[in-house]
Amino acid sequence: MNRLLLLIRPAVAAGLNPRYRLDMSFGRPRKVFTEAELYEYAVGALARRARSVAELKRLLRNKVEADTEIGKTLVELVIVRLKDHGYLNDAKYAAAFSSYRLGNEKFGRMRVVTDLKIKGVHSDVIEKAVSSVYDDVNEEKLARDYLHRKRLLKPKDQKQAARIFRQLTRAGFRSKTIFTILKKWDVDDETLTALEDEAPEQAS
Repeated sequence: MNRLLLLIRPAVAAGLNPRYRLDMSFGRPRKVFTEAELYEYAVGALARRARSVAELKRLLRNKVEADTEIGKTLVELVIVRLKDHGYLNDAKYAAAFSSYRLGNEKFGRMRVVTDLKIKGVHSDVIEKAVSSVYDDVNEEKLARDYLHRKRLLKPKDQKQAARIFRQLTRAGFRSKTIFTILKKWDVDDETLTALEDEAPEQAS
């Protein structure tokens, strides 16, 4: 507590309310949340949509003096409370996210892995969650479901074949699966050879 007062006193001595900071872009004080307010804000944010721990931390840092020890501590205290109350759990978040991406958007496994990495979920958590959802999935059937959802039909020429290839790649499907579909659609060898140069290196 004494350390906290030492950190706050300079602002008071300067005639500033420690609960506000100066917004340099507009020249007016900007409110800095207390722990209780930050917790309520975090609960509301999670009620609006699920978030990973890293995503929520980024959001909360905007409500505190993120570059100070007080601000960092407030964020960590709120994160711990949310985890203790069961509101924040990356394992559950990753599993739900994977299930939604599979069931609703028909995305391939690699797209889900990439998106979860962007959201700051740890690799081991991602692997366990994605595996639990995708391990028994027939990727070719899923890719065809994705094509149907996007209303993509059998290509009539090289340009259309390339478009389908790139879209399926962005959607997270392996090159092997994409080429299987294109071959069954009787796409010519010249086109397939040209597309092989675009194919990213992937684990089989």
